[in-house]
Amino acid sequence: MAVTDRGAVPPVSTHDDPEPAVDPSAPAVAVTTVPTTGGTRGRRQRPLWRIRGELPGRWRIGLGLAGVVVILAAWFVAAGVMANESLLPTPGATIGALAEMWSGGTLVTDFWASLERILIGYAISVLIGVVVGIAVGSFATFEALLEPPMGFLRYIPATALTPLFLLWLGIGESPKIWLIVVGTVFFNILMVADVARAIPKELLNASYTLGAGRRTILRRVILPHSVPGIVDVARINLAAAWLMLVVAELLAAQEGLAYQIVRAQRFRAVDTMFALLIVFGAIGLLSDVFLRWLRNRIAPWDRA
Repeated sequence: MAVTDRGAVPPVSTHDDPEPAVDPSAPAVAVTTVPTTGGTRGRRQRPLWRIRGELPGRWRIGLGLAGVVVILAAWFVAAGVMANESLLPTPGATIGALAEMWSGGTLVTDFWASLERILIGYAISVLIGVVVGIAVGSFATFEALLEPPMGFLRYIPATALTPLFLLWLGIGESPKIWLIVVGTVFFNILMVADVARAIPKELLNASYTLGAGRRTILRRVILPHSVPGIVDVARINLAAAWLMLVVAELLAAQEGLAYQIVRAQRFRAVDTMFALLIVFGAIGLLSDVFLRWLRNRIAPWDRA
């Protein structure tokens, strides 16, 4: 190490390469950054394959129509291969049977008969499910008291109770309505209870800290927070209610969509049976769309 004239040791740089001197007259160089999208660094994710991404409206509509076209095409092909309309009618024959029922007035009459049974029976089921489910999901006392008997009762097939309902309630509308209630109420209770349990504990603790009582927490925290989940539960279990309706209308019914399917079976009117199945599917689709709209309408803060 060289010693200067004054005998002092020069400072030693800690870097392997000395930093280049910056020329103040040199032009500034702009640094650009590439934005990342979709959570993957440096790679743009396509909307169709992005995990849990938002799908544009035009793609959603287009894919939905494509799914319907695929089903219709498969139906056309299957009907052509089988070439036996007594077993599998063509879409044209099914539409003709649907138009005949509409013009004859039987479709409207049967539709309102089935809809009335569903509205009454499923409304009772949802009301019981919300009240009991909120209690089970909010209070450990109700959970310990009610979950064991419900775990036993919900595994008893509701259809096995058909003879008992006929003996107890007669052959009127009561056994049909209560079969819908019993066939769906336990699912509604347990699923609503899970919705109430999903409320963050921090919200409840904060409410207690602010001085709220049990009634206030139930009314201002638990119920509003559970509304979107309750609507989803009602939407999911509505399919089970229509399933129970098919069984219910076998109980000495004289009108109804399921009754007409059984009647068409006696005369081997397969086109009529397919037409009624399409009506069932259309009702279910419209019900699902309505409940989705209702969920977004009354709980816009929790849109999926």
